[in-house]
Amino acid sequence: MQAILQRMIRPALLGALTVGSALAQSPPPTPDPAKAEDRSGQSQKGQQQPVEQQDTVHPRNSREDVEAIGNRKVGKGPNFYSLEKEIALGKQLAQEVERSSKLIDDPVVTEYVNRVGQNLVRNSDARVPFTIKVIDSDEVNAFALPGGFFYVNSGLILRAQEESELAGVMAHEISHVTARHGTKNATKGQILQLAAIPLVLLGPAGLAGYGLYEGLNVALPLTYLKFSRDAEREADFLGLQYMYKAGYDPNAYITFFERIQADEKRRPGTIPKVFSTHPPTPERIENAQKEIARILPNRPEYIVTTSEFDSVKERLRNIMFARKVQGNAPGKPSLRTRTEQKQKGQTQGTTETTDDDRPTLKRRPDSP
Repeated sequence: MQAILQRMIRPALLGALTVGSALAQSPPPTPDPAKAEDRSGQSQKGQQQPVEQQDTVHPRNSREDVEAIGNRKVGKGPNFYSLEKEIALGKQLAQEVERSSKLIDDPVVTEYVNRVGQNLVRNSDARVPFTIKVIDSDEVNAFALPGGFFYVNSGLILRAQEESELAGVMAHEISHVTARHGTKNATKGQILQLAAIPLVLLGPAGLAGYGLYEGLNVALPLTYLKFSRDAEREADFLGLQYMYKAGYDPNAYITFFERIQADEKRRPGTIPKVFSTHPPTPERIENAQKEIARILPNRPEYIVTTSEFDSVKERLRNIMFARKVQGNAPGKPSLRTRTEQKQKGQTQGTTETTDDDRPTLKRRPDSP
C-alpha cells in the first residue's frame, strides 16, 4: 500500500520540491580586501540601508542560536522517510531532472558553484551529503530535491550582482533540505490519502465516499501550497542564519528580493517562475529584516563578493553566448511555416505562394 501511495504522490512531490545540496571539504571563499565591506559605510544604490544589528543578541531557543547550528533538531516532525530512503528518493528524482535538462559541464564554473554551495552546507544543519550541479537555463531559478541533490540555473548566476546574493538564494534552498520539507510534505499527503481510504471502502452508497476521496485529491494541492508557504518562511529564517554563519552579508538576500520586486513593478510579469508561487512579498522582506536585527549579532565585515565570482560570471556569460551563436549557425536545418515562405517570396519581389521551397527527394545523376 505504501509503495502505491508513493507512486501517487511522486509527481506532486517533484513539482513542489525545492531543497538543497552537499557536505564537502573545500575551504570557504576568501573575500577580496576591496570587496569585504565595512558595514558602517555599506549602502547599495537604489536599496535601503542595511538592517541595523545588535552587538549582542539573546536567542530564545536553539533554533534562533546561530552558534548551535549543526547541533539542533531541525527537520523534526512526522516523516515516513528515513534519511536513507530520502536520499534514494532524491537520487531517483535527480535522474529524471537530468534526463530532461542540459547541464553546464565547464569545470571552472561547476567547481566554483559547488565550492560556494558546500561552504554553506558545512555551516548548516545538513545531515545528508550534497551534490550540486549547474543547469543550462536562462530562467532565474535554483531548486533542491530530498537527499541533497541541488541544481542551480545559469540564469540565477548571471542575474546575481554579487556572490552574497547567489549564496543567499542557495542557502534558502539548502534550508529546504535541512528542514526535510520535501518528504514531510509527501508524508502529509500520504496521511490524507490513507485517511480517505476507509471512506472510499465503507462510506455510504460507495459513490459518495468516492466523491469525498476525489474531493480530498482536489484539496491536496491547496494543502501542499499552505504547507509550502510555511516551509518558505522557515527556509527564509534558516537560510539567513546559514549564509551569516558562512560569512556572507545577510542583507544581500533582501537586496536580491527587492531588486526582483522592483523589476516586477517596472515591467509586470517579469518575476521569474521560481518566485511565482511564493513571490518576494513585502511581508517576507519585512520578516527577514526583523530576523537579521533580532538574532544575528553584528559583525564588522562580511563577504559581499569576490573577484572569482566576477570572473566565473563572465566566463559563464561567454559560454551561454557561444552556445546560442552555435545554435543559430548558418547551414543548420530549420523549419519554416507557410507564412514565412510567403514573406520570403514577397521580399524577393515575387507574389507566388507555391511550395517550391519544400524539401524534395531526387535521384543523384551518378545513381544507377
